[in-house]
Amino acid sequence: MLATLASMLLGFAREVVNAKYFGEAWEFDAFLVAAIIPTLVFGVFNGALVSALVPVFSEYFAAKHEEDAWRLSSTVINVLFVLLLGAAALGWVLAPWIVRIVAVGFPPDHAAETVRMTRILMPTIIATSIAGVVQAVLNAQQRYRAAALQGIALNVLTIVGVLVLFKQYGIYALVFGTAAGLWAQLFVQLPSLLRRWRYRAIVDLKHPGITALFVILGPIVVGSAVGQVNLLVDKYFASSLPAGAIAAMNYATKVVGFPQQLFAVAIATVIFPILSAQFATREIAALRQTASTGLRMTALITIPAAAGLIVLAQPILSVLFERGAFTSGDVVRTAGAMQYYAVGLLGIAASVVLTRCFFAMRDSRTPVIVAIGVMAQNIVLSALLVGPYGVNGLAASNSISSLSEALVLFYLLHRRIGPVDEGGDLIGSCIVRVGIASAAMAAAAFVVHRLLWHDAGTLFQHAATLAAAIVTGGVVFIAVGTALRVRELAMLLAMGAEYVERRAASAAATPR
Repeated sequence: MLATLASMLLGFAREVVNAKYFGEAWEFDAFLVAAIIPTLVFGVFNGALVSALVPVFSEYFAAKHEEDAWRLSSTVINVLFVLLLGAAALGWVLAPWIVRIVAVGFPPDHAAETVRMTRILMPTIIATSIAGVVQAVLNAQQRYRAAALQGIALNVLTIVGVLVLFKQYGIYALVFGTAAGLWAQLFVQLPSLLRRWRYRAIVDLKHPGITALFVILGPIVVGSAVGQVNLLVDKYFASSLPAGAIAAMNYATKVVGFPQQLFAVAIATVIFPILSAQFATREIAALRQTASTGLRMTALITIPAAAGLIVLAQPILSVLFERGAFTSGDVVRTAGAMQYYAVGLLGIAASVVLTRCFFAMRDSRTPVIVAIGVMAQNIVLSALLVGPYGVNGLAASNSISSLSEALVLFYLLHRRIGPVDEGGDLIGSCIVRVGIASAAMAAAAFVVHRLLWHDAGTLFQHAATLAAAIVTGGVVFIAVGTALRVRELAMLLAMGAEYVERRAASAAATPR
């Protein structure tokens, strides 16, 4: 979480820099479309491989069959490098046709710029996908630090690229910095990997792990492709809206994604190999407990985060981005989208955890089938809502679909392993109590903001007002949550206290 927090803070810094230099200009829209095209390949290979490889590698390491794990990982990387080299070349050639499909509403000059950016970014799929395999190897050994540094490397190099190269290259400073950062995601993991990995220059397609991998990988590839289609749907419909719509959605999702990436993804990443090991040893009761704890901790974080993002949308965006090319009008448009995205935050985060539960049980088919249904729902809702509501309609369709996905996955998990909450309705009670505490928190934060905020104030005054509203809301949340006996809050506070005590004891024991 600490590494992810650093990455997210740098991610915000990256968006602040982007907002200052590019605002919601059409060039930034073009970059966002260009950046998503290589992600279509990256998302399928990287996301699918991490999800499929962690259970396979975890089983080998749990059984002390490390040599089999090294041979399998070497085979996967060797084959992947060759395939992705060809995919990158093909993507470079087909870039004009891909852009025409993804951004159907772009005028010709905007589309031409998008094609040039796409071709620069296309080779990065090699590094990002192999980085996914490296992450799976490390996570299967319950090594998380190096993989968590990927976001830090990406954000630092992107920021430096814009700051250093903007005067000479304009929007291409962002393209070059992003490309360098995507390659760095691989390089930051290599030192940790090479300390414990034995590379083999082999392609062992008869390895038993290959069979196990393909059994899991097939449906996950389809599921990853579905996720990328959802991203395409947003870009497709938003490309027909006024310039800046895609940029507004980008800024909104970055802010809403902060608690999801910081907590939900971190929780899912840590419990994934644990769930895999529990399923491999048939400890179903322990698996249920781990899943329940992961979901309840996710709810504890995302519900108050969503409430805060909704009531403080405009001041948050104003403090973060309102400078340079990012105007007060951009704040208002982005704030509306952000509020609608925040409604679905619990659904997005819970779906991440629930999907990992199924993957850990070697069931990749169920989440994929659900994802396909949700994708169809999102397309229909987007088509219905984009006309009358614009960007807000696209955000609302995403939130509705995310909540639907989480509910269906939870129901199916309950059918698969029995009651996730043994001994009572722990998750339902958690959601209700945290929801009450979050409502009180949001009310307190809103009152403080309205009393102290002045539109003519300086950036420092606005930041101080926002901080006061957040701190007041946090105090109220803890007080009401404690009064309501939210056990997950008590658990989190106890874990924090234990961590501080352990660090203090370690520092005291270190020789001076």
